[in-house]
Amino acid sequence: MNTLHVNIVTPDGEVYDGDIRMVVAKTISGEIGVLPHHVPLVTPLDISILKLRHEDGGRTLIAISGGFMEVRQDTVTVLAETAEQADKVDYDRAAAAKVRAERRLQDTKLSELEFKRAELSLKRAVNRLSLKDYGRD
Repeated sequence: MNTLHVNIVTPDGEVYDGDIRMVVAKTISGEIGVLPHHVPLVTPLDISILKLRHEDGGRTLIAISGGFMEVRQDTVTVLAETAEQADKVDYDRAAAAKVRAERRLQDTKLSELEFKRAELSLKRAVNRLSLKDYGRD
């Protein structure tokens, strides 16, 4: 078998289920590529774009906001906090979230926790918006 079965799930339900050639994911320690027959592993994922490469050369891009990836022989399961395929992202909403987070970060009275939350909000919004750029390469 030269494909991986990939299942991406969030608390809201399944986002992707299908067979692909390769998964490229950003873990908290760096980027990883997973091909069929990969060594089993479980790794935490960073806020990033998950890239699924198809047998026909096409690809599916999914914005995730962290989570975990489990790899077993020819199966990859991603448990993500949130996950959105490029064609499902509301870019206007993501841009508004980015502006709100940037404004919030300028507040000098934020507690450390509030600052960290605003930073993560900004990172998630920028990640979702970056899906537009991937369509150009």
